[in-house]
Amino acid sequence: MAPIKVAVLDDYQGISEPKFRALDPAKFDVSFFPNTLPPYHHPGTSHETRDQIVARLEPFEVLCTMRERTPFPADLIARLPNLRLLLTTGNRNLALDLDALRARGIPVAGAVDRAHAGSVGSVSTTEHCVALVLAAARNVAQDDLAVKSGGWQTAPAVSLRGKTLGLVGLGRLGTAVARILGGAFGMRVVAWSENLTQERADQAARDAGLLAADGGGAGIRAVGKDELFRAADVVSLHLVLSDRTRGVVARRDLELMKPTAIFVNTSRGPLVVEEDLLDVLEQGRIRAAALDVFDLEPLPLDSRWRTTKWGEGGRSRVLLTPHMGYVEESTLDAWYDQQVENLLRWEKGEELSVKLC
Repeated sequence: MAPIKVAVLDDYQGISEPKFRALDPAKFDVSFFPNTLPPYHHPGTSHETRDQIVARLEPFEVLCTMRERTPFPADLIARLPNLRLLLTTGNRNLALDLDALRARGIPVAGAVDRAHAGSVGSVSTTEHCVALVLAAARNVAQDDLAVKSGGWQTAPAVSLRGKTLGLVGLGRLGTAVARILGGAFGMRVVAWSENLTQERADQAARDAGLLAADGGGAGIRAVGKDELFRAADVVSLHLVLSDRTRGVVARRDLELMKPTAIFVNTSRGPLVVEEDLLDVLEQGRIRAAALDVFDLEPLPLDSRWRTTKWGEGGRSRVLLTPHMGYVEESTLDAWYDQQVENLLRWEKGEELSVKLC
């Protein structure tokens, strides 16, 4: 009997390889594709590239993917007749058309971050968000480049103490960021989302240790969207991407921001109208942006983001990281362990853990 053909996609750090190579080669024929191709369903993806994606994936019975790095829309799934199992990471992946996979009878299983109470890299993402806020406020990237290039100090840093943090979204991640920046750095916290009430903001503040049972403490104030963008010295996005939230931040919102403000996005690129954000930053209308996520990932080589001219000629300062919010060694290590575990369960006909469909 021929071994099961398995493809491991988009493992940039190579963490999966020793785990999958330890499988019995008589049962599993594993291939690795560490470079992500453009998304199949993106408007800019050519027919030739789509055919290249199909040619890469079509031979395999099992596909192991990392978060949303390779999306699987219905059109792509229909072109993969050999696919029998799809393994992803996290307990949610909006880049998978689960209805199309379910209709084909293809089981899908995720993987959770057991080290952090089942959260999906939330501790790592929180730390990364706070690191970006601090780096943007303290000019870390610019000063590092200056020293390495033979220069010395650049522009003065700004303090966060007493400044206003505006959270667009106040779920688990937004509350965690409020706990750190409000509690440790003394920032005032305001928040907005479509359904946020002051009652829910008070509960989040209690969870973050910013509001005592007797009402003492700074708390978190629920405000309107316009007020948040006008008042905040730091705006940080913490929403789940959906049809309702896609493009929720656009030019009008960004142009309300103070010229000294910092904009941070560690959630998802399409929450923001990217062209509007680029225009605002190229015009230098705010102090800085710190971004971990983009409309199209990885960024094309000719992307407008890929320039060292940020901070020059009247442009805002821009700090970029390549979607690293969840990319923590222990988390990825645990996720790939669970993918191997689920592969072995499936091969034996056993129930999958963290089954999505």
